[in-house]
Amino acid sequence: MFSYRHGFHAGNHADVLKHMVLAQILDYFNQKDVAYYFIDLHAGAGLYDLGGQWAQKRTEFAEGIGKIWDAKGTPPAVKRYLDTIRALNPDGELRIYPGSPWIALDAVRDHDKLRFFEMHPTEADILRLNLEQRGNRTLKQATLYADDGFAGLKGQIPPHSRRAIVLMDPSYEDKRDYRHVVDTMKDAMLRFPTGCYVIWYPQVQRREAQELPRQLEKLGAKSWLHASLTVHKLAADGLGLHGSGMFIVNPPWTLAAEMKDALPWLVKALGQDNRASYKLDYLAD
Repeated sequence: MFSYRHGFHAGNHADVLKHMVLAQILDYFNQKDVAYYFIDLHAGAGLYDLGGQWAQKRTEFAEGIGKIWDAKGTPPAVKRYLDTIRALNPDGELRIYPGSPWIALDAVRDHDKLRFFEMHPTEADILRLNLEQRGNRTLKQATLYADDGFAGLKGQIPPHSRRAIVLMDPSYEDKRDYRHVVDTMKDAMLRFPTGCYVIWYPQVQRREAQELPRQLEKLGAKSWLHASLTVHKLAADGLGLHGSGMFIVNPPWTLAAEMKDALPWLVKALGQDNRASYKLDYLAD
């Protein structure tokens, strides 16, 4: 269904949604001087060459970031996301796409900390090299664990500052990942109930994917937000990614309004047929 190597999918419509939401959350956390942790449980390589063999094999970015790269009159949340990508491509040509570690690294302040988990040995090695190239400031702030993020989260929360963003976006190639997400969230909410937990999931024709948002709603969080973006109808063969969703526990109070503005625009910009749509549900404390 998916390739574990995220380079196949870098910059696709799911990345657009995920990284747009993530950028908004990081900006919100930056409004308060108190330090926070960004904990990425499935970090990947950090940077992706859209001209490389992985991205070119499927060119999924063409139906994602490629469709909105030159867009005008974008909603503020989309513009914020695009500005991040453009900073890596200053000549205006779309060549480099950042993963979530890079989006976080470009947003955090000097006193914030980053913790990255990546089990795939090649991805972890590339991320380590990419971090080293950023220099001493990054190496002081960021720690990379070539380990299982689900298990590793227990040792990271709660942080001393009692402020953290935790990103969970496994590949879901193994359907047990859906259960791992729910079990990890149950444990995390006992250890650190006030953390901001950001969960990405794929829209695929699999029962576990359809049930995951409902399971997360039942965890008892005082506030949550669920945003999804569908870009085309279900495939006749039952395969493929027709959309994705983001479920955020303890989201910024500003996020719902930002998504109300951005999601309809993304449906028009990224939709591939008349089944393109979005959903936005939330529970406010």
